[in-house]
Amino acid sequence: MPTPAVKPRLSRETVVLGIIAFFVMVGFGVVIPVLPVFIRSFHVGYIEVGAVVSAFALARFVASPFVGKLIAWGGERTILATGIGIVAVSSAMVGLAQTYIEVLVLRGAGGIGSAMFSISAMSLLLGSTPPDRRGRAVGFYQGGFLIGGMAGPALGGLLAVISLRAPFFFYAGTLVVAGVVGLLFLRPVSKGAVPDATAAAPIPFRAVLMDERFRAACIANFASGWASLGVRSALVPILVVELLHQEELWTGIAFAIAAVAQTLALGPAGTFVDKVGRKPAIIGSYSVAAAVMLAIPFTPNITVLIILLSVFGMAAAFMGTAPAAAVGDAAGAKSGQPVAVFSAISDLGAIVGPLAAGALLDSVSYPAAFGSAVILLAVAALYALRMPGARAAVAG
Repeated sequence: MPTPAVKPRLSRETVVLGIIAFFVMVGFGVVIPVLPVFIRSFHVGYIEVGAVVSAFALARFVASPFVGKLIAWGGERTILATGIGIVAVSSAMVGLAQTYIEVLVLRGAGGIGSAMFSISAMSLLLGSTPPDRRGRAVGFYQGGFLIGGMAGPALGGLLAVISLRAPFFFYAGTLVVAGVVGLLFLRPVSKGAVPDATAAAPIPFRAVLMDERFRAACIANFASGWASLGVRSALVPILVVELLHQEELWTGIAFAIAAVAQTLALGPAGTFVDKVGRKPAIIGSYSVAAAVMLAIPFTPNITVLIILLSVFGMAAAFMGTAPAAAVGDAAGAKSGQPVAVFSAISDLGAIVGPLAAGALLDSVSYPAAFGSAVILLAVAALYALRMPGARAAVAG
């Protein structure tokens, strides 16, 4: 009688990184709903509020190219813990800040630490996971972020009742927990038993740049940053109020339901990416996302919008998993610099996307603004046709 196949388990590093992601995102989610109100308490305008938000993202983008070199020098675990420490200290100091300039500078410093954490964590995740499990590993890791992100805002509202400064100290506390967990339970990539031929020696970054898998992943990540963090997050709240004539509360409800749909889809997405391949996952999910973005400006009511955002959330589960796994396939175990570039490109899309979409909305229309995301998502799907076949992408 044949022995039933044993389902491969996630590595210890994957589980630990998922736990770290949860604690990081719970704290970040606590701060998000409070931050604009806290900044306004310094008697500044909305432009200054936007500047603080942009400072975090801009600092991440500027720091990302240098993080790969830091990882090569100090190792993923050390840079991860250092990055978390920087964000923790800067968050606690924001809670003590007495001027707007202090908040602006400290949030920028937090962006540098965030880049160090996120890039080293993804590099460690990809480097410690065999190619045939990378999709599921990335999905589990992103699940930690999503679950933490759903829990955080509710806690932030409760803490804000106590004080507008309390969430920043809570955030620092969750980061300390995450950093301690990383130092105690994570192993360097060199000690993780990864049955991957590419783990024998680092692949030159120039060779990684020439790999179609890496190029397709970067184009996809830029489109995802533009569409998800830029156009969707920036314009959907305005659309809900101005076109659908609904209360702002409905934006939060719609995003929450979409986040639940994305979380539920992460498991199937990871399995699909590993068993079927990165290429079909990118082509399919980015095509679906493009269709959703095309339909959103013409949505007739809030119910249809929630359905569309939920479909986008399910597609986003594949969009976040497949490109990251493709980077691991192209770069091998020592993937610090490629992951840094991959991350920076997403940040660039998230920075430029809202500005371009806002300009298109001001000068043209909602369909034109969302159309910018449609074009980029379609380009990502089409370029993925150049990737190796489905099985080849997984076999590496």
